[in-house]
Amino acid sequence: MPTKRSVSDIKSNLLAPALTSHFEVSLSVPDGLSGWRGQNRQGKIQLMCSEASLPGSSLATHQIDNDFHGVTERHAYRRIYDDRIDLTFYVDAKNYLPIKFFEDWISYITSEDKEDSKSNSYTYRVRYPDTYSVSGLEVTKFEKDYAQALTYQFIKSYPIQITSMPVSYDGSDLLKCSVAMTYIRYIVDTRLRPESGVGLLNILEQAGGNDFLNISSDIA
Repeated sequence: MPTKRSVSDIKSNLLAPALTSHFEVSLSVPDGLSGWRGQNRQGKIQLMCSEASLPGSSLATHQIDNDFHGVTERHAYRRIYDDRIDLTFYVDAKNYLPIKFFEDWISYITSEDKEDSKSNSYTYRVRYPDTYSVSGLEVTKFEKDYAQALTYQFIKSYPIQITSMPVSYDGSDLLKCSVAMTYIRYIVDTRLRPESGVGLLNILEQAGGNDFLNISSDIA
């Protein structure tokens, strides 16, 4: 028998979809690039992230044909993660921060020397992975009321590709820097927050106390 549902049930469950435009990216900086840490650099780059993706995974399975007559089974034995996450950043006209940051990170991975690299016989030695990979890359999906959030943390991530950025004398457009970050796995926080008392109004009330309540009453 089909389930009977009221109009209010349909409205409450179908007319409040999650939106793709509410997210936040947090970057971690390896110790060798500590000069990039802080709100003036790291914080600005995080704010410039205009596109990200929530990762996926799949299960690798063994096919078993002979345990039961006429039955084919698949037993899982490994979880397979996506091998990268793509991030896109707006590029500021003042310092080109996203481009410089990820170029420095890749140069750090390969122990690149800016002067020696101009030589035709230039060689380099790649650093040990623990020195250039970080576990602080996070993508948080939230909604405009801040009531719920979904946070993905990526383990041992680092940039493996900076996509070429075409420039042209044609009509001007925003310059964007797209970077592919690799990682070994991700962890997602799937715990549900309480539906009451967690919205933006409550957060502002807790932060502003009585002053916020007075302002709200004056506006009303």
